[in-house]
Amino acid sequence: LSFEDIFSNLYVTLEGIYGVAIGVSATYIVIFVIFGAFLGRSGASDLFFNFAQSLFGTVRGGPAKVSVISSSLFGTVSGSAVANVMVDGWLTIPMMKKVGFKPHIAAAIEAVASTGGQIMPPVMGAAAFIMAEIIGVPYYKVALAAAIPAILYYISLYFVIDLEAAKCRLMGLKRSELPNLKGVLSDQGHLFIPLIILLLMLVVLFYTPMKSAFYATLSIVAVSYLRKNTRMGFRKILASLKEGGINTLSVASACACAGIIVGMFTITGLGMKLSSILLQLSGGQLFPLLVLMAICNIILGMGMPTTAVYIILATLAAPTLIKLGLSPMCAHLFVFYYGCLSHLTPPVALAAYAAAGLAESPPMKTGFAAWRIGLAGFIVPFMFVYGPALILEDSVLNIIIAFVSASVGVWALAVSLEGYLFRVFPWWQRAAPFAASLLLIKPGIYTDLIGLAILVPFMFYQWKLSKKEFVPVPSPAGG
Repeated sequence: LSFEDIFSNLYVTLEGIYGVAIGVSATYIVIFVIFGAFLGRSGASDLFFNFAQSLFGTVRGGPAKVSVISSSLFGTVSGSAVANVMVDGWLTIPMMKKVGFKPHIAAAIEAVASTGGQIMPPVMGAAAFIMAEIIGVPYYKVALAAAIPAILYYISLYFVIDLEAAKCRLMGLKRSELPNLKGVLSDQGHLFIPLIILLLMLVVLFYTPMKSAFYATLSIVAVSYLRKNTRMGFRKILASLKEGGINTLSVASACACAGIIVGMFTITGLGMKLSSILLQLSGGQLFPLLVLMAICNIILGMGMPTTAVYIILATLAAPTLIKLGLSPMCAHLFVFYYGCLSHLTPPVALAAYAAAGLAESPPMKTGFAAWRIGLAGFIVPFMFVYGPALILEDSVLNIIIAFVSASVGVWALAVSLEGYLFRVFPWWQRAAPFAASLLLIKPGIYTDLIGLAILVPFMFYQWKLSKKEFVPVPSPAGG
């Protein structure tokens, strides 16, 4: 290929730099980045943290649970795992260490909680908007499909924290050290209104993402005047616009660079070859292909932004999954989830390493701890491929049953990861709850029944042994 052919393809056609990704970043993503900047400047990040503290600060392992709530709330508007860690981590990590969490565990919990912000509706990471454009569906459908897997991710993290705290006899903070819920809602609760407006416009009124984010941003300025301490004057508005513009640059550059890679795949013909290569390696079987896709995602995600990873594999590999019978939503969500989770996977786990710096813990040790704590996130994508009810592609009854059984399944997974239920049990006994968790997370009446048949006797056995050993677990402070 001549240089003229290469540059013509990258700069003139719509399959290079000026492709779908850069178009979405210049329309959908930029307005949501500005929305996040306005929300942060209004004091909403303080609201999220104080709100979570007032609810969970006193319970067993409270500061870690505060991290889960505050990071999931802030992550919905930041769209960046590393940014989320840096905003929340400097507060949550020292608090976790204060009540007894080991530094690398505290950092890992913050990293896992912050990474989940990219998959948590109503405002997900930038790649979710690109997904909606590629699939050709309204953004709210992507957000709805991603809701149950995101909730399962955080349920698993919550239970892991709770069991870790119980195992290590870690208590919460004193009520006197925490903000009062009534006071938080009175002083800052009005800052929830823009998020509610955004949600209503996206999901109920079916406005476009751009229109919804635009009016939600205006509402931030309006509601900020309800309290003197949150008012946004002219300087704050200018600072928010400046911050939004600067933050957009990193997303836009990632989209442009991903466009270069996709353009080179296209012009060289490697893009067409890649699908056939993956099919040959997997033998045309779905499960080996999913494993290969997950590995590709994780390797590409070592140091690359989620958006760039998603664009590359959505263009080159997701069509292969669709050929094997998956719905476009299912195939693209699988790629998207693993692109996000690459921030937790050693040897290059950016979110975990950022948190390790704040906790002053070994980066690699923190990365492996984050991978273990966030393991549910690596399992759930496989389960919604084989059970589409988890992404709302089934009847209402089946969706409810799938969600309930999967919630029990991620709890069983947390039990297996921590090796604790009423008592600390030997490592070889972890196999039972782990097997039960896989069967329960996967939708299906037969797998659910088999999973319960394994889990219930295991629970009874551990309870009986705990009675004999009489090792009491401290109750959460404040009830």
